[in-house]
Amino acid sequence: MCITAHPDDEAGGFGGSLRLYLNRGVETSVICLTPGQAATHRGSARNDSELAEMRRKEFATSCEILGVSQGLVLDYPDGQLYRQDLYKVVCELTSHIRRYRPHVLLTFGSDGGVTGHPDHSMAGIFASLAFQWAGRDNRYPDQLKDGVVPHRTQKLYYQTADFTLPGRQPIALPPPTTVIDIGDCLETKIAAFKAHITQSPLWTLFESHVRPRGRTEMFHLAARVTPGPIVQETDLFAGVTE
Repeated sequence: MCITAHPDDEAGGFGGSLRLYLNRGVETSVICLTPGQAATHRGSARNDSELAEMRRKEFATSCEILGVSQGLVLDYPDGQLYRQDLYKVVCELTSHIRRYRPHVLLTFGSDGGVTGHPDHSMAGIFASLAFQWAGRDNRYPDQLKDGVVPHRTQKLYYQTADFTLPGRQPIALPPPTTVIDIGDCLETKIAAFKAHITQSPLWTLFESHVRPRGRTEMFHLAARVTPGPIVQETDLFAGVTE
């Protein structure tokens, strides 16, 4: 499962790994917290409502390209995640984790990724709490009915990189512990990002950063259910049991 903030995050930050693991027989899910209605780049949208609808459709197309089994866009306000009721948002994400029961959870760290976007930061904070609380029967116990039981996702990863964007406010990225060779999935990742037509002014910038850095995606192992020292990984499912 991948938890993001905006349509296009699933492709830009995680697209290569989502497609790679699909090719390896893994079922994937993406939960996007906002429909991205406050974006700077708005295509032909005349208002926020139109932009939200356009971006939901673009997200669906991107998920189809990436082979995402289950893609869901929630309705929290773009640019305003820091104003949301933390307990309520985490409740909703906890419910999705308990129902989907992922082995691995991908999201952003509190840094907000290479863009440092505050919505990315908040998405990661919400997701990190949901990762922890979904496995405890004293968190949101009202969800535990009709076959829903606590679920402990085995590993939590934050998306990271070995570069920062010029001209931005400073960020401290989590150190890479896991480097995934996405191989030919780089092209699929770029195609999925370009499915977000409203964001076409960003296509050149995006491609100029991902192509020169090779066919890799980087992650930081933030938590796992089995304690022990961190070792460098090349597989998000290293140590995962059925």
